[in-house]
This record gives sequence, C-alpha cells and structure tokens, in this order.
Amino acid sequence: MDYRLRKRIDSMFGRDRLMAGIALVALWIALGYVYFAVSLSAVDPAVRVALTIGAASVLVFNTASVTAMVRHYKEDKDHIYGLDIHHLDENRLRKAALDDNEEEALA
Repeated sequence: MDYRLRKRIDSMFGRDRLMAGIALVALWIALGYVYFAVSLSAVDPAVRVALTIGAASVLVFNTASVTAMVRHYKEDKDHIYGLDIHHLDENRLRKAALDDNEEEALA
C-alpha cells in the first residue's frame, strides 16, 4: 500500500477515534448532570437505586460498545477506510467530469 493511501487511512481512523471519544465524554457529562439533577429531587431510596443502576448500565454498555467499535475499526481499517477513500475519489472524479461538461456546454 502506498504512503499517501496509508496516511489518508490513518487520518480518517484518527478522526473517527477522536469523535468516538468526544461522544463518550459528552455522554458521561450529560448522564452525570441528569443523574445528579434527578437524584437530588428523588425522595424514595428505591428510585435512587434504580436510577443509579440504570445510569451505570447505560455508561458501561455504551462505553464498551464504542470501545469495541474502535477496536474493530483499528483491526480492519485498511478495508473499511480503503472502501471509503475509493468511493470518495470516484465521486470527486465524477463531479469534476460533470463540472467540465457543464463548462463546455456553457462555452
């Protein structure tokens, strides 16, 4: 695989990994805020326990799923991002060809 393609694949994977991390941090912050806002107003201890179990479950399962997704993307990034890059390049070429044809028709 040539250097430019490798660099593009690594760049796309890095962006996806960053966005997954940002989404996880946003989830933790949002769920933490909601948890503390609701738990402070909950009077019944059973509601607090259910709220704690539910919030913890959401955080654990979502964190695990995003981690597994990033791990899978890392293992198979040549195939996943190689296809993306192939289609992106094809679309750019088609768009450029259409733009050239439009310019010729206007001239």
